[in-house]
Amino acid sequence: MTEQNAIANYLKFTGNKQADIKVALVDCDGVLYDSMKNHTRAWVKLMKKNGVKCTRDEFYLYEGMTGAEIIKLLFKRLGKNITDDEAWELYKVKGRYFKELGEPAMMPGATQVLTTLKEAGIKNVLVTGSREPSVLERIDKDYEGLFAPERVTAEDTRRGKPSPEPYMKGQLKAGAKPNECIVIENAPLGVQSGHASGSFTIGVTTGPIPEKELYKAGADIVYADMAALAAALPTLLEAFKAAKA
Repeated sequence: MTEQNAIANYLKFTGNKQADIKVALVDCDGVLYDSMKNHTRAWVKLMKKNGVKCTRDEFYLYEGMTGAEIIKLLFKRLGKNITDDEAWELYKVKGRYFKELGEPAMMPGATQVLTTLKEAGIKNVLVTGSREPSVLERIDKDYEGLFAPERVTAEDTRRGKPSPEPYMKGQLKAGAKPNECIVIENAPLGVQSGHASGSFTIGVTTGPIPEKELYKAGADIVYADMAALAAALPTLLEAFKAAKA
């Protein structure tokens, strides 16, 4: 699908006459960092220690949910209803397991994407289901100066992705309308969230989830990875300008 066709389809679907892009709402895991491999290992370790049967690949399907939501969902396999406090205590253990695996690499192309957006006058706003201070501190260091101070974390929402709440909260914090934002996501639940928020949603296939699943979840356009998005981004931004004319 071409960038022009993707924008035309988005405008037709939403009923908007134009999309004047002022804000990029950007996910973290699988977009900024190649971190999902370590997350899946940490999740499996936590669950197995608590007697919950699971596989690594299934956690790619839960990506975007808050940690507490994932824990509550999986503990139901044992017939257990976990409280919020119990879930977050378990999530802290999962976070420790994740840290023990070392820091994941920055995603190739992510810096270029954020730089191109900022140079185009577009505000980059982080929207993540994480609440780990170490993760947020690392983003501030690795992507210094590329993100706006506004951000959305698990602390800011009652419902995680696929609810549109995280991206709607991002729109609100950025002071932008849905058709003034683009969403950058790598996971089906995150794509569903972005799509439901009314913003133009870009999918990137940085994990094992195939392109067709991101389109099925509501992505307006999908790129092979962040480097491919970085290469295509100038064309996409020009297409938005042309659609405005």
